[in-house]
Amino acid sequence: MNEKEDRNDFFQNPLVERYSSRAMLRIFSPRRKFSTWRDLWIQLAQAQMELGLPVGEDQVEELKATKEELDLERAAELERELRHDVMAHIHAWREKAPKGGAILHLGATSAFVTDNTELLLTKQALHLVRTELVGAIQALAVQARKWKDLPCLGYTHFQPAQPTTVGKRICLWIQDLVLDHEALQSAEASLRARGVKGTTGTQASFLQLFGGDTEKVDELDRRVTKRIGFSRSFSVTGQTYPRKVDYRVLSALAGVAASASKFANDIRLLSHEGEMEEPFEEKQVGSSAMPHKRNPMRSERIVSLARYVLSLPANAGFTAADQWLERTLDDSANRRITIPEAFLGVDAILSLVTNVARGLKVFPERVEANLAGELPYLVAETVLMECVKRGGDRQALHERLRTLAVEAGRARKEGRKVDLVAELAGDPAFGLEESWLRERLDPGSLVGRAPEQVVNFLSEEVDPLLELYEAELRSRKLGDIRV
Repeated sequence: MNEKEDRNDFFQNPLVERYSSRAMLRIFSPRRKFSTWRDLWIQLAQAQMELGLPVGEDQVEELKATKEELDLERAAELERELRHDVMAHIHAWREKAPKGGAILHLGATSAFVTDNTELLLTKQALHLVRTELVGAIQALAVQARKWKDLPCLGYTHFQPAQPTTVGKRICLWIQDLVLDHEALQSAEASLRARGVKGTTGTQASFLQLFGGDTEKVDELDRRVTKRIGFSRSFSVTGQTYPRKVDYRVLSALAGVAASASKFANDIRLLSHEGEMEEPFEEKQVGSSAMPHKRNPMRSERIVSLARYVLSLPANAGFTAADQWLERTLDDSANRRITIPEAFLGVDAILSLVTNVARGLKVFPERVEANLAGELPYLVAETVLMECVKRGGDRQALHERLRTLAVEAGRARKEGRKVDLVAELAGDPAFGLEESWLRERLDPGSLVGRAPEQVVNFLSEEVDPLLELYEAELRSRKLGDIRV
């Protein structure tokens, strides 16, 4: 960048500039990445010294003392000369630590630092996503409890169906996120270090260093793996850890995106019906042309970001499928983009979900009015059940009900008033009193066990999950959106 240019002269990634949290951006920052490389090199040297290789304590101490002297500009300068990022960082560090630099990277291949670092950053990022996910669940659970008893019009095919409650509908959103938590937890638990495996994963270089002592080679791998935060490493690798791992992780992240998109699309539909509304700031502008507009832009942004994240597992799958033999480098440039952006995208999505859930507005009067307009039609199933209990023919009654309901619906669309309840009461096929039918129009009697299901679901599945994250949820600021 020359003196006449500034950052606004170049493309800026919206995930970085507008949407993702500082916490997630730090995980995938150059400083975190290259600092982790240095941690790995120190742990390797420390373990090699302990196991008797010619690595001096003064060399290890010099590396520890200069670890924070991370000159990224010098490393970038060296990379332009060497065309190799790992060697550039080795040379840059050796300039600060000449004694320690002499034993840096002993027996290792580049994937020792690159792959183990990527696995560590993935582990950190998955933990952050899980916490953010539970924060979204917590916000939705508050709304589910608040509205557990409010009857609303249920839909199938976005056509009026049997009533449910607002709280029960919110629990459907929560259930998806609970399943996503299980997938994220499984993906994180399955992570292993690449460990100390050498150029093609055979550990030949370390076997030579230890004079053929296989027990020391194994112990080196165990010590480094444990010290960098993993309980185990892959037993076999090529030069890299299996790229199937990335596919599994990105698939779990895509699951979160799918659930969030479903939630956001439902909010958009219910906003159109006037039953719910996402937060809308006092000075927020909905449209540059139409001052009255209150567009659900946060929900729309969730759907937009989710669409991108949902495309990324396929990319990771192609990368896993295209790895040649022990490894090929055509994964590198691709993974530098797809893995961080999958996490940044989900991070942004969950901030929005939490924000919308916390500020969600429900309009009970509109909910009740929309349900009331459909109640005469919705009582049809109640009629069917009652008549069969009294000895009627289920199929014949169903056909008669269908005929009356279709005719009443057509009349309604044409602007003619038809009292379906009176029609049912006057039809000898049913033999039901009008007073009995009118009593069945009470919305609370048509929602089945929905309120009870909300209470049971929250107490049995959601509350225990929230308790596990109680301390983290208190310490983290969740739900803030940057734009």
